[in-house]
Amino acid sequence: MSKFKYHFNPDSLSFDRIHLSFWQRVVRVFAYLISSLFVGGGLLLIISLFYDLPKERLLRRENQYLKTQYDLMNKKLDQALNILGEIQNRDDNIYRVIFEAEPVPTSLRNAGFGGVNRYADLEGYSNSEIVIETAKKLDGILNKLVVQSKSYDEVFKLAKNKDLMMASIPSIHPIAVDEYRRIASYFSERRLHPILKIYRPHKGLDFSAPRGTDVRVTGDGVVKEVRVSRAPSGYGTTILVDHGFSYETFYAHLSKILVHKGQKVKRGEVIGQVGSTGMSVAPHLHYEVRKNHKAINPINYFFKDITPEQYQQMIELSKLGGQSLD
Repeated sequence: MSKFKYHFNPDSLSFDRIHLSFWQRVVRVFAYLISSLFVGGGLLLIISLFYDLPKERLLRRENQYLKTQYDLMNKKLDQALNILGEIQNRDDNIYRVIFEAEPVPTSLRNAGFGGVNRYADLEGYSNSEIVIETAKKLDGILNKLVVQSKSYDEVFKLAKNKDLMMASIPSIHPIAVDEYRRIASYFSERRLHPILKIYRPHKGLDFSAPRGTDVRVTGDGVVKEVRVSRAPSGYGTTILVDHGFSYETFYAHLSKILVHKGQKVKRGEVIGQVGSTGMSVAPHLHYEVRKNHKAINPINYFFKDITPEQYQQMIELSKLGGQSLD
């Protein structure tokens, strides 16, 4: 290709060399560059519509790899949640049952994070939902681990105090087995009152025994309340003992009190004597076991001083209806 350009001169019938000025040359160079850019860009755009460029191919491969890793991570997090759920189930239904502790509330185990959006900085990307879901699962596991760790700390403390707990739980008859005549009335949601002649809950056991029979505390504890009353109403003269671990025992219709408020007592220690004070029709002891201030059936706690046969007989008798002595 010739370095020079010529044009035909009709006047002289010859070819004259074309001489370009500096600026003409600059304009031609720019025009050439711009047209080349447009043509090249167009070709690149057309190619990119049908084929991945090497850099795009690399980025696409990296994104697919990251997505696969997030999917695997989510599956592992699901497995971790299942294992943690099994640990929580054992904690609530085995360990805490052994130590008679209340299970951890589900609302506390599954508590979320309030306030501002913790994942705002992860939004706005092509795969934001995967990243946010993974972050939420991870935060949920961490929260459950914190709750579970605190729960095990509590269970550990209960285990350390197991001996004290076993000594404190009410577990014997409040009157020696060979000293009371019979259990006149059992725990029931519906018993006929001997004086009022109406059906109402009977939250304890009535031990029929002669006046002056010794009444024993059924577990280690501290005398929480003493009430002396000769009025023919209510439970008459009573003693309330706090055993700790959410347990209390209540002794009513006593004729005599042998302890004072704040006194520490040991299982089997005599704290009073049978009487018929208050609204009562005959000498007897009304005895209650309370857990978290709620009356529960005392016969479930007689496992220290009777045989399995005697216990089974008590269970059968407790199913019968009848009239209480108070």
